[in-house]
Amino acid sequence: MLLEHQGKCPQIDKAATIAPTAVISGDVIIGPDTYVAFGAVLTAEGGTVVVGSHCIIMENAVIRGTVRHPVQIGNQVLVGPGAYLTGCKVGDGSFLATGTTIFNGAQIGARSEVRINGVVHLKTVLPPDSLVPIGWVAVGDPAEILPPGEHEKIWQIQKPLNFPKEIFGLERWESGKSIMPEIAHRYTAYLNRHRGDTILG
Repeated sequence: MLLEHQGKCPQIDKAATIAPTAVISGDVIIGPDTYVAFGAVLTAEGGTVVVGSHCIIMENAVIRGTVRHPVQIGNQVLVGPGAYLTGCKVGDGSFLATGTTIFNGAQIGARSEVRINGVVHLKTVLPPDSLVPIGWVAVGDPAEILPPGEHEKIWQIQKPLNFPKEIFGLERWESGKSIMPEIAHRYTAYLNRHRGDTILG
């Protein structure tokens, strides 16, 4: 399904192949010989999504561009089933396996591998030819690549990156309080702009 969102329409090269149950919404540009599989969602939420040539976007992957963090995916990149990419840059020849999560402002250097259920956190920079093992977490700039059991070390690096401030413009509240009501209010208002989308085909 192709959707016009906020006056922007997908631009898909004639040599690309889009499965009939994929969703391509808004300012999304897809290069030649790229394949987008069944159930994949590529959505420009105020920021462009650009996918290069000869890429494979597998089943149920989600790729989301935002106002502050558009998405740029190079050439010959594989995005595995169920992967979630938001507001990131991915270099040529990279492999993002099943269940990979790449957060806003992250940069994945060329020829890098993020293996099954690997995470590349907010504003993290992976140099070219990096490897994030199965289930591990890359965090920081330059990136430290840590096993999931290293929660305290991950948090020491992650906390100053200030996810609530970067993504929602809200300061983290003290223990015992929650910013979720305000996040939910802002984010639903933001996403409800899709009510005006037009189905193109």
